[in-house]
Amino acid sequence: MTSRLARTAALVLTAALLVFTPAQAGTDDDPNDVLGTWSFRTKPYRGGECLMTGTMYLTPHPDKGQYTCELTAVEVCSQWGRSVVRQSCKARRFGNQLSVRSEIEEMLEAKVEGLIYVPDNFTLTIESADRMFGALVSAVTAPAEFRRSSDGIS
Repeated sequence: MTSRLARTAALVLTAALLVFTPAQAGTDDDPNDVLGTWSFRTKPYRGGECLMTGTMYLTPHPDKGQYTCELTAVEVCSQWGRSVVRQSCKARRFGNQLSVRSEIEEMLEAKVEGLIYVPDNFTLTIESADRMFGALVSAVTAPAEFRRSSDGIS
């Protein structure tokens, strides 16, 4: 009986810590705010034949926990070459999670004539003020890492 009581007390204490710990990000004075320019890179996918890099620029949205963004993706595949795609996106933040949903605005460079390019969506975890990690969730799924850009682009 005592071990059951100890286990119950431990569970209650753990739940209280989760509720009252100030770990949930998203307040106005949050040092991990995600606004600004980010560079990203996926791990190789399609059997190691493709890799995606790019930039994402997050700007404020009137609704709390939401952002407007622009994303430029550069996909290079050994099978069919390189594509550069400018996309508009909306991001929604839930604590330290960020969901990015994109729409294609313009194909700046096409890998193959007539090939359909699917918008690039991401599901990310905000680790710090300058790193997010998660996954590309699009025509394929691949691990992705986002780093805050600190230098200008020329």
